[in-house]
Amino acid sequence: MQRDGGLVELDKNENKNEHQIDSASALQQYLDHIPISSIPAIQNSQLFQLKAADSVRDAIHMLYQKDIFGAAILDVSHSDTTPPTMTFTTSYIGIIAFSSMVLWCLQEYEKILENSMENSPKDDVPKVNDIESHGFFSILDRFPQIGQTKVGDLAKSFLWEPFFPVRLDDTILHALLLLSKHRLCLLPVAQQHGPGLIGFVTQNAVVQFLLQSSGLEWFDSVADKNFSYLSFENRKHPSCVSRGETVADALKVLWQNQTCAVAVLDQQTKKLIGNVRNSDVYHLVNNDDLLRNRMILTVQEFIHTEIDNIGSEHEHEHEHGGFVAARSLSLKSSFIPKMDSPVTNKEKDTLKQIMEHMTQTNSSFSFLINDNEQVTGLVTLRDIILQFAPPCVDSTIDGGGFFQFALEQSGCDVKNGTIIRN
Repeated sequence: MQRDGGLVELDKNENKNEHQIDSASALQQYLDHIPISSIPAIQNSQLFQLKAADSVRDAIHMLYQKDIFGAAILDVSHSDTTPPTMTFTTSYIGIIAFSSMVLWCLQEYEKILENSMENSPKDDVPKVNDIESHGFFSILDRFPQIGQTKVGDLAKSFLWEPFFPVRLDDTILHALLLLSKHRLCLLPVAQQHGPGLIGFVTQNAVVQFLLQSSGLEWFDSVADKNFSYLSFENRKHPSCVSRGETVADALKVLWQNQTCAVAVLDQQTKKLIGNVRNSDVYHLVNNDDLLRNRMILTVQEFIHTEIDNIGSEHEHEHEHGGFVAARSLSLKSSFIPKMDSPVTNKEKDTLKQIMEHMTQTNSSFSFLINDNEQVTGLVTLRDIILQFAPPCVDSTIDGGGFFQFALEQSGCDVKNGTIIRN
């Protein structure tokens, strides 16, 4: 096995020799000897950290100004002047996304407005246009019960992701285990020595790396299957809104269903015409008119709005997976498809085709559609990663996917989440 420029190549003769050992051993050797450092662009990731005691208003503003999707949360016990003295794994307590905080603020704001309308005399009810006249941050300033909420308190709303750090000398197998066992969008990468972070491993980067295994028997035995033949933990049907519903309606569905995207459908034909993603809430922070009009602006109008349309000049850079993966942690949508061009696949597509499409478009999901362009399902990067993860980490998977082929070849089975040799 050779490593060239951080990428792994398998010599043809070595590929033939692997037939002489059992598949489980070959698989272990393949994944458990490739360091995470082989994934390109890890150290080009944008990094930022928040303290649990920071206000939500300040946290959102800092991420907005720096154009960063989210941040690691540092334990509130660390002061501004004292370096962290705790161990690395206990000094950071979570990861939080810009979009999650913005959605939470908007939903809290809507509750306050509803209560005010119901319980206050009309003359005492603050006029929405006045409150929102200076944009999103004016709402947070007007209502300190929202804006001054501490980042640490948002754990009560389950807005944090767990913090599971890895190091550059950890293996790809280790990353797969963490991403499959826990609902994580990314893994923070720690310095080899010391408490600092140097980057992130994203789901997209891991799937790109797995695609380099194309041509190997244990990979192709799963990846070349039609998607409809593969078993998943659960079949997801995406959240949907019709094109005539408002942006506020779509945001409410995003929040209530805790989903990555809402499909926008034509009312008559039920065809998929677009999507509203978590990341698209950035536009309401960036554009005061969109924020003010969210109650009347239809999702059809919203998805066709030309917003910061700078992605077209960079389309050729999709070829450079590492560069695009690093830039995908930006808030701006330069490197993801437009809202009116959702990523789609058909169930007759192979898993490999879906993986290639999602990584090429830098998307975390793909809508499954039928021949009439109607939505039949949703597949996420985590769904894909689960197909390549050891079954022992989650007994509900029942040994499916990548490792099942190796287990069958080596005479093993999975019982109660444990690998048993027959």
